[in-house]
Amino acid sequence: MMQKLRWLWILCLMCVLTGCSAAATDTVPQGTNEPGNTVPQLPEKLARNEAGIPVLKVYVTDDETVEEMDIESYLLGVVAGEMKNDWPMEALKAQAILARTFVLKFCDEKESKYAGADISTDIEEAQAYDATAVNERVEQAVKETEGLVLSNQGELPYAWFHAHSGGMTAKAKEGLNYEKEEPAYTRVTAGMESEKAPADAAAWEATFGETEFVAAARKSGLKNLKELKTVEVGERGVSGRAVTLMVNGSSVPAANLRIQLGSTKMRSTLLSSLKLEDGKVFMAGKGYGHGVGMPQWGAYGLAETGKTAEDIVTYYFQDVSVEKVW
Repeated sequence: MMQKLRWLWILCLMCVLTGCSAAATDTVPQGTNEPGNTVPQLPEKLARNEAGIPVLKVYVTDDETVEEMDIESYLLGVVAGEMKNDWPMEALKAQAILARTFVLKFCDEKESKYAGADISTDIEEAQAYDATAVNERVEQAVKETEGLVLSNQGELPYAWFHAHSGGMTAKAKEGLNYEKEEPAYTRVTAGMESEKAPADAAAWEATFGETEFVAAARKSGLKNLKELKTVEVGERGVSGRAVTLMVNGSSVPAANLRIQLGSTKMRSTLLSSLKLEDGKVFMAGKGYGHGVGMPQWGAYGLAETGKTAEDIVTYYFQDVSVEKVW
């Protein structure tokens, strides 16, 4: 009897030292935001497939239908839509990490404007999407970053990116007229853009007629504006971008005005010249996009120097880590 009890005690001790501890390790959930845990939680509304990957209901604008696809499949079209598929692999992988973070943040905070969908391929709502441009390089970039997202102290950040910073990235308040408190993870830093960037991404010029400019300024807040008398830069941000423009002495957010004038025409708010002559507004500036977060041509440049995707995204965002959520 004593012999049996001794063996039972030994078996229980072995379970504690081996099997039970292993089981505990296997069942630790990801994304539980416990103190010290930097893995973000996933949006509760998204179901997961057998591989544990969240599944999206995507409104595909080309087909005008809602399709179910897991996030990794959806990201193939996004990465191919946002970045040329022959770019350096580490730049493509950096884009995949930001795109994955973006869609999870979107699904956590927003509702698609398309009924029955979690997100869409409409660039005005979410990210660019081009399934026809997917190739083996895009597939490799998405596969090798599977489940990887940016995390700011266990929370999903806004994974902002743009084409070219003009040499210096921006804070959200200056580049996007962000109305909430400045996020802890945005930073002003050298853009590190590749010299291969096209000239019209690095610098640009544009001319706007009075009627066009007045209409855009009215939509941006100057509702009573009727004619142009003076136009000049008001406040500038830390990166040198125009935060406000003064139109006839009244302030208007430069980021808002850029959208109303057309973001492919007024390519940035990093203005090097602004003048009103003969009823026309002449502008010149540097960069392409809002300037916040990762410049894609900067990712290209850093990848050329041997930086990894993780190096790239953590260079353009501060107080972040790259975490695996599935």
